Amino acid sequence: MSSSAVISRWEPENQAFWQQSGEQIAKRNLWISIPCLLLAFSVSIMWSIVVLKMPLIGFQYSKDQLFLLTALPMLSGATLRIFYSFMPSILGGRKWTTISTASLLIPAIWLGMAVQDATTPFSVMLVIALLTGLGSGNFASSMANIAYFFPKSQKGYANGMNAGLGNLGVSVAQFVMPLVITGGMFAAFGGDAQTYTKDGVEHQIWLQNAAFIWVPFIIASSVAAWFGMNDLSSAKASFSEQAVIFRRKDNWLMCWLYLGTFGSFIGFSSGFALLSKTQFPNIDVTSFVFIGPLIGALVRPMGGWVSDKIGGARVTAGIFAGMIVAVIAVLSFLPDAGSAGNFWGFFISFQFLFVLAGIGNGSTYRMIPTIFLTTAQREAKQRGISATEAEHNGTRESAAAGGFISAIGAYGGFLIPQLFGFSMKTTGAAETALYVLMVFYVSCLLLTLWRYARKSSAMPC
Repeated sequence: MSSSAVISRWEPENQAFWQQSGEQIAKRNLWISIPCLLLAFSVSIMWSIVVLKMPLIGFQYSKDQLFLLTALPMLSGATLRIFYSFMPSILGGRKWTTISTASLLIPAIWLGMAVQDATTPFSVMLVIALLTGLGSGNFASSMANIAYFFPKSQKGYANGMNAGLGNLGVSVAQFVMPLVITGGMFAAFGGDAQTYTKDGVEHQIWLQNAAFIWVPFIIASSVAAWFGMNDLSSAKASFSEQAVIFRRKDNWLMCWLYLGTFGSFIGFSSGFALLSKTQFPNIDVTSFVFIGPLIGALVRPMGGWVSDKIGGARVTAGIFAGMIVAVIAVLSFLPDAGSAGNFWGFFISFQFLFVLAGIGNGSTYRMIPTIFLTTAQREAKQRGISATEAEHNGTRESAAAGGFISAIGAYGGFLIPQLFGFSMKTTGAAETALYVLMVFYVSCLLLTLWRYARKSSAMPC
């Protein structure tokens, strides 16, 4: 094994190797990956808070346009994930983590400049929103990279920690941004305050701080990734070698399930604040909008850990059943023609959705390495391939599939806010969107039971 940044020998399933040096190296890469991913999620979610304040300081955008600004980063990010998922194996995990983390500086600096001028054209904001998706794109490459470092018995733990603590970037951002916009913390470099009047009282905010706050941390994390992480020679693979996943039925089925778990988590994280504002306009949600993403991120490792013990499919099936019930509860607390609704009932029900989606993120992602390793082992028996080669093929495929599946799942960050916006525009209420989500969760539950959770299923996991 090389002592340089590139490691030529990597055998995580070899217990002697793992105990001697492998575990230490794997955990170092994991603990540098986590803050990089946390910042990526923080940048990707910036618009969820920024759009709430833009009308106050003179931006004349419609509700549809504001919903679009919150949704576009998730659309571009999901699309970028498709390509990002293959990059660690092509370029190297250390190199790509450094490049992808440093790229977050572009939307962070540009948004901080743009919000200081209320005459900034909406078209410019659209471009910035699309570039903000660079943060969401990082998830696919981060997960694909970390998947190579850990043995099969610890993949649930590693994936859960990387994704779960990385997902904390959503709640960290939604907690930090409302605080930092209240002061001129960057002095002359950050720009002047914006003023607005509410209830006859003049207020000042520095909305640019919601973007500028991430800049020094992005720089520090990029440097840490370059000097502290490793590239694995054994993880090198061309696109054509990884593209075999597109012929796997389970790759596409798991895309559907992950859209139900992670897609819900990131979609609710993006759209919950604005949805709450439209349903309960007298409630200021900015002070506690971070709670749902926080608990959803914290429980994600639990989903991976429990799935390591009892199987990801069982956990996932229970999650979708719970999400169906939670949506029914949310519907019961919405305002309608006969009542003003119950905000706290609505809020608490939505927190259950965040919890369930967070656990489901871990359980569905834990299913992926099991599925692709099993597939590789079955093919090895048919073709006379050695167990070692089958394990290598399964690891390579599960890493690529995990990244690609996360890409499709991330489209939920675009689809859910747009679904809420469409429902509000066409019916004046959010009920239609929630009924669509409930039907979708039913389909996810039935698919999980049919393909993965039954004893006689084709791919038990």
